[in-house]
Amino acid sequence: NPPLLGSGLGIGSDEVARVIRIGIGILLLVIFVYSTQSCFFVLLALLARLNRLSLSLSIYPSLARSLAHRWTMAAELFELSNGSITMKVSNLGATITSLLVPDAQGNLADVVLGFDSLEPYLSGASPYFGCIVGRVANRIKNGKFTLNGVEHFLAINNPPNSLHGGNKGFDKGLWEVVEHTKGEKPSITFKYHSQDGEEGFPGDLDVTATYSLPSGATLRLDMEAVPTKSTPVSLAQHTYWNLAGHSSGDVLDHIVQIWASHITPVDETSIPTGEIMSVKGTTFDFTNEEKVGSRIHEVAGGYDHNYVLGIGEEKHGLKHAAKVKDPKSSRVLDIWTDGPGVQFYTGNYVDGVVGKGGATYGKHAGLCLETQGFPNAINQPNFPSVVVQPGKTYRHTMLFEFSAE
Repeated sequence: NPPLLGSGLGIGSDEVARVIRIGIGILLLVIFVYSTQSCFFVLLALLARLNRLSLSLSIYPSLARSLAHRWTMAAELFELSNGSITMKVSNLGATITSLLVPDAQGNLADVVLGFDSLEPYLSGASPYFGCIVGRVANRIKNGKFTLNGVEHFLAINNPPNSLHGGNKGFDKGLWEVVEHTKGEKPSITFKYHSQDGEEGFPGDLDVTATYSLPSGATLRLDMEAVPTKSTPVSLAQHTYWNLAGHSSGDVLDHIVQIWASHITPVDETSIPTGEIMSVKGTTFDFTNEEKVGSRIHEVAGGYDHNYVLGIGEEKHGLKHAAKVKDPKSSRVLDIWTDGPGVQFYTGNYVDGVVGKGGATYGKHAGLCLETQGFPNAINQPNFPSVVVQPGKTYRHTMLFEFSAE
């Protein structure tokens, strides 16, 4: 008879069967967690179980805790309410899924595009509704850049460029809830750890994002990030706004003002040319209040451009970036930031998306005003730098003030 499998290890047939069952179970676990890049450590645990290696995960307690936490995290919804506005936000992508805001008569409406469940966000059906995008928001030309003499290659998820951090940007990650405070000034803080090499970016990056309702109908977002290597960082909040209500149709009648006298014009692939162009006398001029739809037909597809901020008034260290009005409901949104630019995007690529309550979101169903570093700044030396040095802290704040006129 042929020798029993494992006889050289001094174990019997029952033990062999047990080891095989363990092996099959752990193999399935390896397949399940492959996307977390943790397979190596699971294999080490298997080898240790087979007495072929004395190494155990017990000598890596912090790693073991981290892996266990990542395996058990799930996408959840959390609510913030202060009596004036009520927001729901998920730890999946730190995503705002709902925001109830009153009009002049006190009638509430949900003013952000989104879905009733988390499944569309998980499946990738969402066109970045309400999420935080990163490690670098917007586009990087040809998905590559050189930093400190080293060329880095990113995912080409918006050919021929990389968009919003790549295939698995921060919008698709599960963020840890660090703190959730209720009461008159509710807040929630999320934390995300981006690994060295994730989507091609250098260095580990620890990111925190805090949503708070500091007073009245005001929403504040504070973002911070600390890298272990020199790396580009530019985070943005990608909510689609429709102040008449998410299911009310397009936003072409919304009135917009942007406190920017210049834009960064783009080429045919939506990459800035490097020029800083005055908006005076052009279809991009929103220095005074303008209806979104009044000249949108003059821009191929619609607006999707970075505005150079700097002419708005300041308060509490933040610049007035933009103002949006909905004449139907009387709702008004003022946006303040410490970021150098704001991307004005009119939902040009939204087409037949079935959202909350069965509403169908068509082209221009919402607009985005994403404060940010300039697109492709890592490849444009004349743009404000988005490179953060190791141990230094990147900070970015947005303030959303709602009112009625």
